[in-house]
Amino acid sequence: MRMRWRELLFAHWIVDHSILRRLIPNGLQVDSFEGQCYVGAVPFLMEGVGPRILPPLPGLHAFPELNLRTYVTAGGKPGVWFFSLDAGQKLAVRAARRFFYLPYFDAKFEIAVEESRVEYSATRTHRNAAPAKFSAAYRPLGAVYQSAPGTLDSWLTDRYCLYSADPAGKIYRGEIDHPPWPLQKAEAVIHANTLGDWLGIDMNREPAALHFARSLSVHAWLIGPV
Repeated sequence: MRMRWRELLFAHWIVDHSILRRLIPNGLQVDSFEGQCYVGAVPFLMEGVGPRILPPLPGLHAFPELNLRTYVTAGGKPGVWFFSLDAGQKLAVRAARRFFYLPYFDAKFEIAVEESRVEYSATRTHRNAAPAKFSAAYRPLGAVYQSAPGTLDSWLTDRYCLYSADPAGKIYRGEIDHPPWPLQKAEAVIHANTLGDWLGIDMNREPAALHFARSLSVHAWLIGPV
């Protein structure tokens, strides 16, 4: 699959290892940086989504997405574990749940991009799913830079695979490829954030780290068993 991610915010909170351990399948290890574990809320816009050999499909190639994630390893390979992925495209939600075993949910979005400022609001509407809402205004600060290996910036963002689990608990890995992130520092005013409530994760405080990325082209492959 190919896609482009735009107007992306990485907002990260420090969370106790014990909280994350009970939420992560036993086949995965919770990853940490200098002894601290992180959970991230990542709102962005998707465009140009589709199989690499086909042109973009009208009505399906562009939609907003918001994910709640943490960081794990399997066999020593670092990656991303998603607690939820809210999206504004119903077919994409169902395809991702079916073929990637990812916890996608239907959601309603209100988004405005004015110069460098993004107003972003998402409310989960998925039937029989735990309620969740995220609303924030954010913008980049300073020059674009690439994270240096060994830094927190790199640890949070330079992840080139995702992990998921099927209903039986079997672990899968999906490889992801993209150029280095064009990061900027960011500021954000978060008006509402209940993404972690249903999991017992407290996110009603100031984030520990904020990053912005204007645009990034990404390739993703089908998942395979670990």
